[in-house]
Amino acid sequence: MATAGCTGRWVPLALALLLAAVFALALIPQAALAASGGVMGGRSYSSSEPDDSSSSNSYSFYDSSSHISIGRPSRRRAAKDDDDDNSDVIFWVVFVGLVLLIAAVWYYYEYERQRTTVVKLQVALLGWAKPFQRELNEIAERVQASNKHSYKFMLTETICSLSRHRDSCVFSSLSVNVKNGVDTWEAHFDKLSIKERSKFDEETLYNLEGIKQTKEYSKKLDGSRNEYIVVTILVAAKGALKFPKITRPADLEAVVEKLNSIPAREIQGVHVLWTPQDENGILSKEKLLADYPNLKPHNDY
Repeated sequence: MATAGCTGRWVPLALALLLAAVFALALIPQAALAASGGVMGGRSYSSSEPDDSSSSNSYSFYDSSSHISIGRPSRRRAAKDDDDDNSDVIFWVVFVGLVLLIAAVWYYYEYERQRTTVVKLQVALLGWAKPFQRELNEIAERVQASNKHSYKFMLTETICSLSRHRDSCVFSSLSVNVKNGVDTWEAHFDKLSIKERSKFDEETLYNLEGIKQTKEYSKKLDGSRNEYIVVTILVAAKGALKFPKITRPADLEAVVEKLNSIPAREIQGVHVLWTPQDENGILSKEKLLADYPNLKPHNDY
């Protein structure tokens, strides 16, 4: 059973966050090697020293009347410039991080939107569960299968009927495939449906894509009794869905509950196939094992 793809869906988001962190570290100023310092004091110059006013090498002058340093920029102004630079760096780090995060979230949802899960659940019931056959026949007669709004109805009604006959369920199998792109899941869905339909000796009840037809079962019965009923539920739904493995009846109940919990807006397609359709039809144990080799008995059975 394939449930791949669920773990990898977080990769784009994690990668974007990692890039944002690296970018932020690259832009934040590194700490200087020397600590901050201060100095004050003064000294007098001897008469042999040149006067400050006549020194051509002096690079700083002091105006005693105004107490303003003219030759160099003030420390307060330099500190303000540093603060402005740091604010610009922080702004751009935050801005770039937000852009990367938004891009990652968008990519994640766009990636998820293009993924579709195709589920095939098969269940074998004991042959004496004939009411289950009749209920499926009634659902097929009532439903307008070409209407997308009927997908949820078909799925829910089939699951409810199957749950009513849970004591008759003795074998089951589950396959889950996550596909990317419309054409991919549609091709896989159609392939599974055609393969299951080809196992029928005859299609005595047909209701697909708005076309309904029924006919009498032409096979002559040899006096054998029906031993099993097999129902196949195909569901295509948006996103990457996870299901538990089925090894016991409780697992089967969890799977059908998960199927029934899929919102109607997420369902892309539903096919329900069952055999025998005719209450007088026969599905022997030999044919069951030959046509449905993936069916496994429940541990509690």
